[in-house]
Amino acid sequence: MKKIAVLFVALSCSLCDVQVNENKSSCCEIYSLTSITHLGAVEEKITNMAEKITLLEAKLQNTEKEVLELRSHTRGTPQVAFSVALRDSGSGDIGPFNTAIALQYKRVFSNTGSCYNPSTGIFTAMVKGMYFFRFSMFNNLSPVPNSVVSLMKNGQRLVSVWDTSGSDINDMGSNAVVIPLELGDNVYVELQANRIVYDDSMNYNTFSGFLLFTDMLFS
Repeated sequence: MKKIAVLFVALSCSLCDVQVNENKSSCCEIYSLTSITHLGAVEEKITNMAEKITLLEAKLQNTEKEVLELRSHTRGTPQVAFSVALRDSGSGDIGPFNTAIALQYKRVFSNTGSCYNPSTGIFTAMVKGMYFFRFSMFNNLSPVPNSVVSLMKNGQRLVSVWDTSGSDINDMGSNAVVIPLELGDNVYVELQANRIVYDDSMNYNTFSGFLLFTDMLFS
């Protein structure tokens, strides 16, 4: 840039010599001052542009890094969800039993993450996080409604659905919770002692749950 300015000044001076010999000195001085002033302004603009470009490049690099981190978290987020029904075939009452038992939901609609075990009816948390669970119950048809089921976490009762009185039949209800689970925690639906539920191919009794979010999002 400085070499160009020098050449420009030299050319200006040459033109002055040809056109106005007697004013050569003043002409060169004017062109020199104008050229240097113009050069300084151009250099300042270029410097400002270079600084802005550097800032934009830094912001772009940070944005790319954030996108990569977000993609990494998304790809690494576990997927856990299941939905099951009590019978995979047939119809009739289940129960009564002398002691409370975990209902074994045999018909599996989905079991992403394989955390639900249809052989035991128990969901086991493989990931620490916040979960949603919902279950429904259909009472026995005869002789008198005698149905009580509860959602259990590690043997502790959380919520229940029941129907143990009245002359009407074909009653059903549901309940749900949002709870935190540690690795290895168990969740299941328990049929209480001496109680009954009814189900058939209509799949009235269901048990579902899924992972809402993990602690990874807060780390």
